[in-house]
Amino acid sequence: MASPPPTVLRTEAVPALALLTVPQVMARLQIGRSAVYDLLRTGQLASITLGRARRIPTHALTDFIRTRLEQDVA
Repeated sequence: MASPPPTVLRTEAVPALALLTVPQVMARLQIGRSAVYDLLRTGQLASITLGRARRIPTHALTDFIRTRLEQDVA
């Protein structure tokens, strides 16, 4: 009996989801630690929790910046 062919994941079809740490977000926004946690607490910046670690998807940071820019223009 023949075994089924192995499944091959096409990495180019599945975009990689980059996750940032709080210190990385602090550096990119040039704000303090408590300011980043305030953004997370108020839901202005989305994040996920992995165990005890908090990670912010890069697209969430991009969306946050885009939203703030649109608010400033309006």
